[in-house]
Amino acid sequence: MGLKPILLAVALSGMSAAALAQMNQSVMLPENSAKRVSEHVYAIMGFPNIAIVIGGRATLVVDTGMGARNGQIIMREVERLSKNQVLYLTTTHFHPEHAAGEPGFPPRTILIRDAVQQQEMEANGRQMIEMFSKMSAQNKELLDGLVLRKPDVLFDQELTLDLGGGVTCRLLWFGPGHTKGDELILVQPDSTLISGDIVQNKLVPAIYGEASTVKGWLAILDKVAALKPRFVVPDHGELGDGSLIEKERAFIQDLQTQALQLKRQGVSAENAGKKVTESIQAKYPDWPNLRGLPNVVQRVYAESN
Repeated sequence: MGLKPILLAVALSGMSAAALAQMNQSVMLPENSAKRVSEHVYAIMGFPNIAIVIGGRATLVVDTGMGARNGQIIMREVERLSKNQVLYLTTTHFHPEHAAGEPGFPPRTILIRDAVQQQEMEANGRQMIEMFSKMSAQNKELLDGLVLRKPDVLFDQELTLDLGGGVTCRLLWFGPGHTKGDELILVQPDSTLISGDIVQNKLVPAIYGEASTVKGWLAILDKVAALKPRFVVPDHGELGDGSLIEKERAFIQDLQTQALQLKRQGVSAENAGKKVTESIQAKYPDWPNLRGLPNVVQRVYAESN
């Protein structure tokens, strides 16, 4: 198709343009940088954002960074923040920056993943790692020879993890969104949502792949809204509060409505992508990167047949 490898990776993996720009800056997580989000939740802001949840007897890490070296950076932060010996690790989806740092965690780590995500990992994980390895020399170095282990615990739709001291984490699968196996985590009593790529802060949803649909994404947001979180830790972009859910929902619905109106007028999907992008740019001037909009418009067109 003549696409450069990096654009091909975007098309196949569903990375948002903003996430790709973030990766171009640095795939290495910053050292000694964890910031407190809520009473029991910390975040390392990087590619991607990493959440660390500390209970009375156990700690949960959400996502891994790319390659063992990033996993080791996370572990140094965990050891700095907590003396808990029980360590859980879960991943929001199977893409390498979210799951391929697992070898950097100690053998005692209890790896948890939803069953659909694990199926994706087994079907496409190696291909995705090889694709990311070709995107830069640093990626190749970080991912070279990587071997991922199977999870210790699989769950279907929900698993409640007791970290002790009154801290619990609900690990949730609400259906296909960014990928088939997107996982979200709600931390109580903090009312903090670790949202993966599903709830973002002023980032165009990365709706790619056979299972990812605009209607499905909106359905997940409805379920997430019912959780009523106070704080949100997205995988990419800035931290936010529970209002991010409705802001993202309103953005997607606005885009969807405009696209459907243009389709009824007989405008082609390609031209509709351009028109909607121009309209959204004027309406949402503080959204930094809208390059993924034409793809979402195409999905709206396809879903309305």
